[in-house]
Amino acid sequence: MCGIVGYIGTENAKEILLNGLEKLEYRGYDSAGIALLNKEELTVVKEKGRIADLRKKVATDASGELGIGHTRWATHGKPSEENAHPHQSLSGRFVIVHNGVIENYSLLKDEYLENVPLKSDTDTEVIVQLIEKLSNEGLETKEAIRKTLKLLHGSYAICVIDQKEPNLLYAAKNKSPLLIGKGSSFNIIASDAMAALKETDQFIEIADEEMVILSRDSIQIETLDGEMIEREPFTAAIDASDIEKGTYPHYMLKEVDEQPAVMRRIIQSYQNEAGDLAVDHAVLDEVLNSDRIYIIACGTSSHAGYVGKAMIERFAKIPVEVHISSEFGYNIPLLSEKPLFMFITQSGETADSRQVLVKVKEMGYRTLTLTNVPGSTLDREADQSMYLHAGPEIAVASTKAYTAQVAVLSILAVAAGRAKGVEQAFEIDLSAELGIAATAMEAMVSSKELIEHIAGEFLATSRNAFFLGRSVDYFVAMEAALKLKEISYIQAEGFASGELKHGTIALIEDETPVFAIVTQENINWNIRGNVNEVLARGANACVFAMEGLEQPGDRLVIPHVHELLTPLVSVIPCQLLAYYAALHRDCDVDKPRNLAKSVTVE
Repeated sequence: MCGIVGYIGTENAKEILLNGLEKLEYRGYDSAGIALLNKEELTVVKEKGRIADLRKKVATDASGELGIGHTRWATHGKPSEENAHPHQSLSGRFVIVHNGVIENYSLLKDEYLENVPLKSDTDTEVIVQLIEKLSNEGLETKEAIRKTLKLLHGSYAICVIDQKEPNLLYAAKNKSPLLIGKGSSFNIIASDAMAALKETDQFIEIADEEMVILSRDSIQIETLDGEMIEREPFTAAIDASDIEKGTYPHYMLKEVDEQPAVMRRIIQSYQNEAGDLAVDHAVLDEVLNSDRIYIIACGTSSHAGYVGKAMIERFAKIPVEVHISSEFGYNIPLLSEKPLFMFITQSGETADSRQVLVKVKEMGYRTLTLTNVPGSTLDREADQSMYLHAGPEIAVASTKAYTAQVAVLSILAVAAGRAKGVEQAFEIDLSAELGIAATAMEAMVSSKELIEHIAGEFLATSRNAFFLGRSVDYFVAMEAALKLKEISYIQAEGFASGELKHGTIALIEDETPVFAIVTQENINWNIRGNVNEVLARGANACVFAMEGLEQPGDRLVIPHVHELLTPLVSVIPCQLLAYYAALHRDCDVDKPRNLAKSVTVE
């Protein structure tokens, strides 16, 4: 949610800021703005809508060697130009952009700003007005910012300009992502490295409750108590070309097509010198020393977690529970004696998951993160990490990160099982099976014409849809429904098909689209019986079946793969189904309404 870019250097910041904000569009936003300081002349431009609209509004001759930019996703106040960032203090001296949520902003407003007229409905404006108030009371800018930060409760990543200090850029963070991009005669602040990759690949982490003072040639990091911090830069392991659409009409379609290559990259990344798939010993020790694994995740990642649970319990014989992050943090169940908490997150910045990580670490428990972004918050703060190697995922609807999560979980499950001596873990050649799955995935991404036809037939005008499955197919059904909801806005639900007769079948009407996923031999006839039940009530049914289980009338045959790896393949037609349904309904595929890619507030 939201994006920040700040620049101080020798070049005109305008294009650097606008280009950086365009790289952050995938995170989700409803308005945007920039501020440019040219010596003591300040230009602030804000606009509701897209970066393209902001570009048109910024004067061609606007310039400044110091600037900040922001994409906003509304939390306080409706999307509007008034509520868009940057926000200015009453006199206009201070300018701020902010990601996060200030929980006590109303109390601060009542206590400190009773006589200050506010121009917006945001919590952010309270921050900048507080900074000016403290400055007017005699504090230097750095101290005014520091004291303000100590008053804030909640999450923030901020970037501040003081017109009276045109050679400095201030920033700070707590529970919201922010990085320093280090350059030659310039420095950048960004909420995501992708916003600054065109300028530099050298980045410095900022920890919670730290503030930063940047000039074009210097970087100063301090704690809120004034302790100086020295921290070396790291090289971002991101190929800038990976974040371009190329010839694809949408990022989502590009990322769907990349999934077979991601599988092969994962195989290569986790192979040892003997050619076997292996996991770092430190990670295995965490798994083997636990008596129960608690998978903590949100949305798509939680669906991958359910598949991972099946794999870990099958191959490693370790009990696994899957919990939604936003619920677990406030309703912690009775825990086992030696739990391991596994956090699954594409971005590594998911606020709901991070608040659980902070709590369980305070309780003294061990943590493991599976993430697509090395150097992200959950990566840095967990005891151990495993990487997805999916490459940047830009579309809001996750596709290749989901299949990468499933693949990496399978590697962890088999490696742990072999380390424990579990017989089932030795019965599978996982490297070969993942290779077979990659080939099957290629066949599925090549079935676009058929799937587009199915989407037009079943979903072009439908107001709802249901996905049915049993065993791991049920987990895919949940993910399929989420994909359809996210980008086509069709009311969709994924059900364990055996639950139909326990209430859900009441929702079936004439021509209701029902998609059944059939990849498990032991439940083949059970789910086909459920399909007959909905057909008898007028549903329009469509079956996707695994090769060897197909029957006359099935609409799509999925190439045969290992029974626990079927989610890698069966999910692809579901992803494409959602994609083409969205196109038929003229929806914005990559940036669906109300959604953000990286959910950095609880």
